[in-house]
Amino acid sequence: MKTYKKALLLLSFGMTLNSCLDLDPQDQLADGNLWGSASDFEYFANNFYGWTRDFSTAVYDAPHSDTRSDLMTSNTINEYSHGNNSIPTSDGNYTSNYAHIRRCNLLLKNAASYSGAESISRYVAEAKFFRAYCYFDLVQLYGNVIWTAEPLDINSPELRTTRNDRGEIIDYIIKDLQEAAPELPETIGTEDAGKISRWGAYAFLSRVALYEGTWQKFRNNETRGKSLLAIAADAAKKVIDSKQYELFKPAALGEMAYKYLFTLENVQSNPANLTKSDNKEYIFSRRHDETIAPIGKNITHNCLKNVQYISRKFVNLYLCSDGLPIDKSDLSRYAKMNTEFQNRDNRMKNSLLANGTVYWANKDAECRIDWKGLEGEDAQHAMTCDVRSGSGYQNQKWCAERKVKDELEGYDYPIIRYAEVLLNYAEAIYERDGKISDSDLNLSLNLVRKRINTEMPELSNDFVEDNNLDMREEIRRERTVELYNEGFRIDDLKRWNEAITEMPKDILGIKWEGTEFETAWHNASSMARNEEGCLIMESGRAWGSKNDLYPLPADQIQLNPNLGQNPGW
Repeated sequence: MKTYKKALLLLSFGMTLNSCLDLDPQDQLADGNLWGSASDFEYFANNFYGWTRDFSTAVYDAPHSDTRSDLMTSNTINEYSHGNNSIPTSDGNYTSNYAHIRRCNLLLKNAASYSGAESISRYVAEAKFFRAYCYFDLVQLYGNVIWTAEPLDINSPELRTTRNDRGEIIDYIIKDLQEAAPELPETIGTEDAGKISRWGAYAFLSRVALYEGTWQKFRNNETRGKSLLAIAADAAKKVIDSKQYELFKPAALGEMAYKYLFTLENVQSNPANLTKSDNKEYIFSRRHDETIAPIGKNITHNCLKNVQYISRKFVNLYLCSDGLPIDKSDLSRYAKMNTEFQNRDNRMKNSLLANGTVYWANKDAECRIDWKGLEGEDAQHAMTCDVRSGSGYQNQKWCAERKVKDELEGYDYPIIRYAEVLLNYAEAIYERDGKISDSDLNLSLNLVRKRINTEMPELSNDFVEDNNLDMREEIRRERTVELYNEGFRIDDLKRWNEAITEMPKDILGIKWEGTEFETAWHNASSMARNEEGCLIMESGRAWGSKNDLYPLPADQIQLNPNLGQNPGW
């Protein structure tokens, strides 16, 4: 009976009500039997891991997805990217986060009176990590929000209070992460694969502090910004110094290592037959498996080829192989349909498909067979990319090449990976100090830049000066290119205070006039083009400062008028 009551109680925690902070009924909190042993705390904490970002929230349309940024569009207009979203009646992003926070607080409250504190220290740390995780999501979306460290009930006064300033919330988040990190394991064993480690907590702290540090700096609060940037740099350096992680760059995959990082499975999913155990880059990931926990989304065919209309702005961010931007290099070419990919950062051909590129997917008639490429049976199913559709730029990141049914792909989603931490460190140092040494660039950003670009010159202060570059612009370039289609771009634009400039711009496709496309892609002749002859994929976009935050949903303001509404809404 005791076991049954625990199971029923846990099931009820997964259900929600339509109250202001998404509360569970009061009487469900009265059963002390749930918290009788350390294993109860462990079981309860295990449920937190279902709250993290995944493909559904990072690659598909969601608040942090690149689909709501300036890097892509599609055949339908995204109201958030277009800047014409309105106040919703309700918003699951708001209520779900508070439901999760309440569960964290419930564990922490019961832990405070538990006699064996040492035996549950890890689960307490996990609760603090996930409370910080959920509150950071709330701050990114809504700015000021209500802070609570108690599992509220329907009579709690917090249900009718005003919101805390975002600065207070960030301080609480940082405190939670700093307290959680030392109590989390330094390494994660096979039996705990997918759980958060000490270094994962520090890595997430670097993300939080970098985000808010730059948000404040670029909104005229430089003192506060610099103090947070120092925390970001220190947290990232802790992860670097741990030497627990490394960039995925096996020699067997050569300059295509970046592509196959994102489709690693425990069956053959790349020419070198490497599996997830060969990946030391993912610090914290959402684990998937074809049989036990498939992705559950048609990820390959959602991302492959012309489904996502990749923007010319993004493609132009890829450096030439001499380390220079396309407008400063003698190597950039546009005359032919595939020359734009020549002499470029190799990540470009890892993430996108050039015209005439041979590729495979996950269907019977289009998958790889023996992984020998055109030298073996794979040639029977090889397809050749024709870019004359969509924006003229076609994607292949997140696309399987092995035979697997739609929605059953089993590669993991990187919630936090080492490349981000390295880029966090470089940006935090530069924005804190207004400069960055070559040695700091070499232990961070240049490792990412040269992962599959071994011949590309390193980014250095002399290189920037000699070529009349801007260090901040180059740091941001590396971040955008490396983390493309992983759910960072729109948040980055907001924290840099650049969304108001970049988001209203037209989303462009390939340069049609004066290139091979003009004669080879006749159907595009009827499409709108700008003064340079580039296809206009989306125009009429708008963005005001109000769009940097989401509006609070109307039902929450009705329940608690003291919440107020975000500026401009």
